[in-house]
Amino acid sequence: MKTKLIITGGATGLGKALALSYASNLGANLQICIADINAERAAVTINDLQALKADAFFYACDVTKQADVKGLYDFIQTKWQGVDIVINNAGVATGGSLEGESLEQWQWIMDINLLSMVRVCQTFYPLFKQQGSGYFINVASQAGLTPIPFMSSYNAVKAAVIGFSETLKLELAYDNIDVSVVCPSFFKTNLNESLRTSEPAMQTMLNRAFERSPINAEQVANIIYKQSLKRPFLILTHKLGKQAFLMKKLLPVEWYIKNMLKKTRSMQRLKSK
Repeated sequence: MKTKLIITGGATGLGKALALSYASNLGANLQICIADINAERAAVTINDLQALKADAFFYACDVTKQADVKGLYDFIQTKWQGVDIVINNAGVATGGSLEGESLEQWQWIMDINLLSMVRVCQTFYPLFKQQGSGYFINVASQAGLTPIPFMSSYNAVKAAVIGFSETLKLELAYDNIDVSVVCPSFFKTNLNESLRTSEPAMQTMLNRAFERSPINAEQVANIIYKQSLKRPFLILTHKLGKQAFLMKKLLPVEWYIKNMLKKTRSMQRLKSK
């Protein structure tokens, strides 16, 4: 039986890497929909997926628009009459200090990174329930577990994705619907293309973080694919991220904060320049 998979924001970055990872492992046993707003990049991704024998197609979908998400649902129902996995990957990045981020910037990232995920889950949940099975994979970030300075809106929205996902895990279990939340740390991807910030130092800081990553998008995607086969709730992809999360859980909170202040001191110096 073929696996039917939807990936939002699947034309580039981690979304594309996830699509290729699934296709590399499942080949002709994969039917995949790339739901994205970038038709040009999606065309390249579809060609790559088809080269791996996957049955792939593109659907133009702006996940901030309920009409687009409903259109995606209707199209999938007609084409596939069901779906096995929905990966909520579409997202953007923000950075800035407390006084440097406008409310408009907060609203922008909340709509894309959180509310779009709510739209997709609300829209596809009835189909999963009707089928008697389904699997949501929500892409959050290590920043939602162990926040860093000067990324308030990004940290907050990713923490909200984790809270939303945990709620779904508990709420939908009785309908035989699985939920995982993915929390990668920085890695080499195109997320910096979407970065909004009014402070140039933030662009410099994030570029450095991306470049210093020990793993790339393809490696992160392969880790996610392998872990998702067991359908755990929390999927962590980076060794240092796992260590930071464990430290936060085990240390008294004041000790943890003191340690993090030391680790992020260089960020404060960069911001002050």
